[in-house]
Amino acid sequence: MQTVKVALGARSYSIEIGSGLLSTVGKRCQNLGLGKRCAIITDRRVGPLYAKKAAASLKQAGFETNIITVAAGEKAKSLSVVGQCYDQLAACRLERKSFVVALGGGVVGDLAGFVAASYLRGIPFVQVPTTLLAQVDSSVGGKTGINLKAGKNLVGAFYQPRLVLCDLDTLRTLPSREYRAGLAEIIKYGIIYDAALFDRIERDMTLLLKKHPRTLAEVVARCCEIKADVVGQDETESGLRAILNFGHTIGHAIEAISGYGKFLHGEAISIGQVAAAKISAEQSGLSEEDVARITQLFKRAGLPTKIKLSSAQRAKLFAAMKVDKKVSAGEIKFVLARKIGRVDFGQKVSADSINRALDA
Repeated sequence: MQTVKVALGARSYSIEIGSGLLSTVGKRCQNLGLGKRCAIITDRRVGPLYAKKAAASLKQAGFETNIITVAAGEKAKSLSVVGQCYDQLAACRLERKSFVVALGGGVVGDLAGFVAASYLRGIPFVQVPTTLLAQVDSSVGGKTGINLKAGKNLVGAFYQPRLVLCDLDTLRTLPSREYRAGLAEIIKYGIIYDAALFDRIERDMTLLLKKHPRTLAEVVARCCEIKADVVGQDETESGLRAILNFGHTIGHAIEAISGYGKFLHGEAISIGQVAAAKISAEQSGLSEEDVARITQLFKRAGLPTKIKLSSAQRAKLFAAMKVDKKVSAGEIKFVLARKIGRVDFGQKVSADSINRALDA
């Protein structure tokens, strides 16, 4: 097992990465000194696979455990589902010392984290991510949130978990498409922060696609280290943390205009990162060689790198980008790369540059 620390003073916590960890969730929650009543929030896809095992571990450790199951997919991140979760937490008589366990992918983590952040003005929660994307990205750092029709994650809170437990065994049941989508976030860390990691992903992509245990554990741990380092320096995205949004401005807009379902998050940000790389070449000096390396790596991961949009769809895309959380004074701001491993945030990008990147 590997452990990564997220250093946030009194709110610091550990990310634990390894195999067979799900059966230990009860003991680990016991060690945190949490209240005796808890609720597992999961979805209809993950629940049948892992909820009973997690609940058994919690019950064995002395916790009174309830399971709340929501629909699978991005549409679960809605105000109506949040309300349903509140009602069920109240019915289960959760108190301020009670806690929530988020068991699932990024959608469940975002939803359950927001529910925990706002129920009784905040109760503890533990992240147990079961997808690659959630293990390396969304479960770490305390961003929680839900979607509105106008855009993704427009309602939310910064609310840190007490523990992140990444059981790599859960990736065995992850559909290939979902697993590949997670690779988009792994590649992102190489682009924005660690050229050596990018080199390793290029070298070991075949092993990653085969879920080679040691390679996967080391790469997941390195991604978590990077996320922990960035969050430790800038918890609420007032500066450096914005680099984690590389490719997300366009990616989130693609998700919004396609109705949260046609593209998985990783697929949408794969397209967004390739577009951001092309804009970076035009505006920030990223070499054409690096653009080609980035594009090729996403292709090797089996991810889309471009999208065809009609003029009406493109207008909707720009409208969606303008309500993104990263807009400042009405201006769309991008993270752009100078070279692999080094990026700048808060960069102004014209509509013409975006169009050229999408057309390329």
